[in-house]
Amino acid sequence: MFRVRRKVKKTTEDFLIDLENRGFKFQEDAIGFIYFGKKYTDASDELVNSAIEITLKAQKQFDSSFYMSILERLHSQKITSRKEALRWMVHQGLA
Repeated sequence: MFRVRRKVKKTTEDFLIDLENRGFKFQEDAIGFIYFGKKYTDASDELVNSAIEITLKAQKQFDSSFYMSILERLHSQKITSRKEALRWMVHQGLA
């Protein structure tokens, strides 16, 4: 019998480790702010990861204020997936 594997979503911790392995260095205060934003908005890991990705693509570095603004906007728009978040990013002219 074959089992179908669903694509497992990365936790925010795993996502940050992957980014650091690719050369993005986060200061300790930035990591704290990422988790503060996650808790403040009660956002899923996928939404937080999407906000981080959008921030890095738009700013070319991690900007805490920009990240928080993006996370709040994604949350208020009821965006739940990376695909929706990236579509929203293009629609907003951030890509």
